[in-house]
Amino acid sequence: MVIKTETCSFSESRIYPGHGSRYIRRDGSAYVFINAKSKSLFLQRKKATKIVWTLGWRRMNKKLKVEEFSRRRARKTLKTQRAIVGVSADDIRKKRNQKPEVRAAARAALKEAKDRSKAKKSATKVEHTIKGAKGGNAPRAQKKSGNRGAI
Repeated sequence: MVIKTETCSFSESRIYPGHGSRYIRRDGSAYVFINAKSKSLFLQRKKATKIVWTLGWRRMNKKLKVEEFSRRRARKTLKTQRAIVGVSADDIRKKRNQKPEVRAAARAALKEAKDRSKAKKSATKVEHTIKGAKGGNAPRAQKKSGNRGAI
């Protein structure tokens, strides 16, 4: 069976049912005191931490064994690799686990293929410019029209 206890507003000691008194200020805030001594000191505006027999003083001067609430350690969030549209998670994992040499070789091959296609394109461009210089499709001269907009 658990007995509901309150704590004294001044000394912070436990107040069991049937003991202590309640003081209510004009502003409506309620205070509970274990005895008249605590109430008197509270009304004199004495600081509980400066009065030796209070739990506040004992805590301040490390006379009590205070349970320090150790912060709960937050778990570090782990990054998980998810699939991207068009590529599965397994493919991404395989690519990441590839050796750098294999990757470098693949990059070199890709670069070479791009260079080849670029060279081919530039060759066809040169061909077109030569053809144009010969007089293939020269731009036609447009007819001059009179004053269309004039009235």
